[in-house]
Amino acid sequence: MNSKILHILFILSSNLVFSEISNFSRQTIDLGVVVKDIQKSLKFYKDIIGFSEKEGFNVSGSFPKKVGLTDGTELKIHVLTLGDEESATKLKLMQVKGLKATRLVKQKFIHTIAGFSYLTIFVEDVELIQKNAKKFGYLPVAESPQILPKGFPQDVCLLMLKDPDGNFVEIVGPLTSTLKNAP
Repeated sequence: MNSKILHILFILSSNLVFSEISNFSRQTIDLGVVVKDIQKSLKFYKDIIGFSEKEGFNVSGSFPKKVGLTDGTELKIHVLTLGDEESATKLKLMQVKGLKATRLVKQKFIHTIAGFSYLTIFVEDVELIQKNAKKFGYLPVAESPQILPKGFPQDVCLLMLKDPDGNFVEIVGPLTSTLKNAP
């Protein structure tokens, strides 16, 4: 009887071990973004948001076409990170100079087009981002920043910006002084 119980416990525990094994080698994703003007985009993400630029790379030769990235056009990738750890999230910006010009899609709201709609970046100081954005001529979208809706932490706010290509960038962090002092 004891051996049957031990056998059942062994099977159950081995299933738990196998169910926790993941096929992911990293717990973050890298996101590639094609931009119209690399200098404007680098300025936005580095000087306003606070990303750090790391060593970038080129993808040339026949590889970009063979894997379906481009029509054969070379890619020069600028790698930006949130933090210095090897596992930090990477935003890969590129301006592609191909046969056809990069087309901007007007995205009035996040549900206007299908696909990736916005980035969410968690920060320690929303006001710093807001000041940097204003300094470089970027205004908050609509009436942001706003305190998160009821049911979410009430000491957190969301500032919505748009990057130079019109992509939504959510900045989430502690309340700004204006929101803290609001009635």
